[in-house]
Order: sequence, then C-alpha cells, then structure tokens
Amino acid sequence: MTSLGLALLVVGAVVAVAEAHYPSHGIAGSVGVLVMTVGIVLAITGLGAGVLVALLAGGALAGAGVAVLGASLKRGTAVRHLRVRTGAEGIIGHIGTVRSWTDTSGSVAVDGALWKARRSPSAEEDEDHELHSGDTVVVEHLNGLTLSVRPAEEWELF
Repeated sequence: MTSLGLALLVVGAVVAVAEAHYPSHGIAGSVGVLVMTVGIVLAITGLGAGVLVALLAGGALAGAGVAVLGASLKRGTAVRHLRVRTGAEGIIGHIGTVRSWTDTSGSVAVDGALWKARRSPSAEEDEDHELHSGDTVVVEHLNGLTLSVRPAEEWELF
C-alpha cells in the first residue's frame, strides 16, 4: 500500500507540474492534486497510521493544491486580458510621422523604424485631408510589412 501511495504521489506531482508547461485550464492540475491526495492517504495508511490522520493529511494536501492551482488559473486568465505589446498586433494604435507621401502611399516613421504605408480604407473616405511630410498618423492595420494609416486626430496626440 505504501509503495502504491508513493507512486501515486510522484505521478500526481508530475501531472500537476505538467499543467504549468502545457496549460489545460486547470484540468491536468486538478487531476494531479486528486491523484496526490489519494497517494498520500494510501501512503500514510500503509505506514500504519490511522485513517483519520491519513484523511487529514490528504485534506491538507488537497487544500494547498487547490489554492495554488486557483491562484495560478486566476493569474493566467488575467494575462489574457492584457494588451499585446509586441509583434504585428503591438504596433496597431501607435503614432507615427509621415516622411514622404504620394497620393495613397508613402513612408512613415513609427517607433524609430521606417515603414511602407498606405492610407487605410476608412481614411480614404476623408479625401479633404491629404497627407504631407511631417503629418502625424495612427497605425490602424499591418499587412505584411506595409502599414495602413490614417491622419491622427487632436485628442490622440496627448
């Protein structure tokens, strides 16, 4: 009984740690905590202790495991709501300066880099505001290495 309990403790710990590396939204972690709880109850009863002591130890382990798993899941779901800061999605909404422009395309400096740019489809309806060198623009979309931009409004400059 003791060896089975120790084996279940090890397997449960491995499954619970696997949750950290391969997130399964708490499923693997819950199974790991459950297996460890059964393992500790079997190991303690196999060593000759009373069933009450084994159940109390199992309850303590289960409580601690559920608390750690709950905190981990809470933090993991909070991270999902953060704004993307890097990659293609991270540049959307950034302010840039037009370096050169002809009709519907040109080059724009954004975050210290020079990008090819074109007017975004929503900005093409606003034909009365043509872009010139030095104008401030807002990135609306990224397609490959070409930005879609629109003229920045006053409130976006602060």
